[in-house]
Amino acid sequence: MIADVCFKGGFIDSWGRGTLKIFDACKEAELPEPEIKEFQGGFMVTLFQDNLTEDQLVKLGLNDRQLKAVNFVKEKGKITNKEYQELNATTERTASRDLSDLVQKQIIKSSGIKGAGAIYTLS
Repeated sequence: MIADVCFKGGFIDSWGRGTLKIFDACKEAELPEPEIKEFQGGFMVTLFQDNLTEDQLVKLGLNDRQLKAVNFVKEKGKITNKEYQELNATTERTASRDLSDLVQKQIIKSSGIKGAGAIYTLS
């Protein structure tokens, strides 16, 4: 009843509108979606300032090699296919496939150069 009075008085928006605004604001700021959980008879909203946290990357379906590579790029600023191969002890084909997947998921971007000169940085 209190909420209804506040709504009719113009103090609050309609029911559920606030959560939609939170999701929209996060999307606009290019941040991960907030996490909403039931907590002690109410609910708790967790906002993330970095969309490249381990939890967020795991939610996107990254494998262990890709997680290592993203952390490498966060630390060094870039990665090449050769560095990816050395970091993960993998083949060039696997490295190319994994890097292409990261580009498709818009986690990293390619320098646009094909072949040995390709460099990948964070999107």
